Amino acid sequence: MPFTLLGPCQLREEIRKSRFITLAAPIESVADAQAFLDQYSDLNATHNCWAWKLGGQYRSNDDGEPGGTAGRPILAAIEAQDCDQVVVLVIRWYGGIQLGTGGLARAYGGGANKCLQQAQKRELISRVPLKCACSFSELALVKLRIAEAEGVVLNEDFTANGVDLQLALGRERIETVQRQLADLSRGRILLEE
Repeated sequence: MPFTLLGPCQLREEIRKSRFITLAAPIESVADAQAFLDQYSDLNATHNCWAWKLGGQYRSNDDGEPGGTAGRPILAAIEAQDCDQVVVLVIRWYGGIQLGTGGLARAYGGGANKCLQQAQKRELISRVPLKCACSFSELALVKLRIAEAEGVVLNEDFTANGVDLQLALGRERIETVQRQLADLSRGRILLEE
């Protein structure tokens, strides 16, 4: 089961007189990743190398380092830590001693790996989209039951007769929530995929 970060984290290292700062954060979209990179990239640094992973999408950038020595090792660290919905930026200030391609890959990938290891994580739950309808008076309790099952309400549509909800729940929680909602409404509220 993949994990994402609870919040941003960072790691500072000095490797053969070069300074490295590794920053990592959770993201929910490509725009989030780009905004993070725009905000934290240091234009005075020698290199701002990065990688992000969002489901099946991923990108990496070596920012002037020899090809495959920075972005790919950072992405490999994200995958090795079983992370998803994560962006990692490694900023380097060159210290005058060349690290070589192997040394660069170890520095960038190792920094990303250590940063992600120390980060607080939460498990990503795969959710199934569902819909249901309830009365106005039941809405607060329905939303409470969904939240208790670690589900999310995606949309609420208020009608003349009540509320149509679009929600998402983990597959293993659907049966329990369906039973709770049926008890709450005397069998009127039904979850539909």
